[in-house]
Amino acid sequence: MFRKLFYPLLIILASCGGVTKDQPASTTDKVKGVAKVKLKELDNQDIDLDQYKGKTIFINFWATWCKPCLQEMPSIERLQNQLKDDNIIFLFASNEELDQIEKFKKKQSYAFHYVHLENLEELNIQALPTTYIFNAEGELKFSEAGSRNWDSPSSLELITQIMNDNEK
Repeated sequence: MFRKLFYPLLIILASCGGVTKDQPASTTDKVKGVAKVKLKELDNQDIDLDQYKGKTIFINFWATWCKPCLQEMPSIERLQNQLKDDNIIFLFASNEELDQIEKFKKKQSYAFHYVHLENLEELNIQALPTTYIFNAEGELKFSEAGSRNWDSPSSLELITQIMNDNEK
């Protein structure tokens, strides 16, 4: 019971400040590969992230109550539209109740692939929003806690670099 209350409270207190930190993923990160991320579709079906092998995977961890999460969504949508013909998949993961995510999805006009995160604590996500970017081999190449303007030239360059590394 304590864990169920403590971790969401910790995330609320430690996040949503809108602070942006560039932080390339390091080998000391708890998450080293995409296989560590456990996701389900909103119909409760498990997602096998191996289906995206060969693609860059952009996972944004968010919550319906997190203002910085909501503020960065338009820039993610623009980025997703810019890269729609590229070898990248965008996933929007929340550990909130499935019906809460579904309700949010219906109220918004974003064409996002919303999913349910099953293992927030195991991933050691300390703040929302947090974004992970995995290369085509499923290796974590970038992680960042805090909001960002995702369609900025520097963000586009970052993602393009990860996608280009996939092609080498």
